[in-house]
Amino acid sequence: MSDSSQLSRRERQIMNVLHEEGSATVATVQARLPDPPTDMAVRRLMHILEEKGHVKRLRKEGREVIYAPAQSKARAGLSALKQVLDTFFGGAVDEALAAHLTRKDATLTDEQAERIQKLIDDAKREGR
Repeated sequence: MSDSSQLSRRERQIMNVLHEEGSATVATVQARLPDPPTDMAVRRLMHILEEKGHVKRLRKEGREVIYAPAQSKARAGLSALKQVLDTFFGGAVDEALAAHLTRKDATLTDEQAERIQKLIDDAKREGR
């Protein structure tokens, strides 16, 4: 599969819809896009994404093809997070977390704080 950082803005929007929905038809994708292009344009973009290895055809329902991301949402999320960390925070997780937690609208439950601390402790114990 090619690097998702090389996707156009519209291709990325389509991938976001597919990851949110899990799977979708061209009509569903088109309806969820901002300033939606024609259905033929969406079909062409889906075909391009399929050629690039980002999208797969699941099945046909009547005349409609059901498309899904070729990569799981979790795996795509990790890839996107790595890209954001590298691009905006020089790979520094602490800076990204600090940026999030210093926002006025940021929330962190006790359970989330405990999980973060456990992950840090586990990483230290494993030498990461």
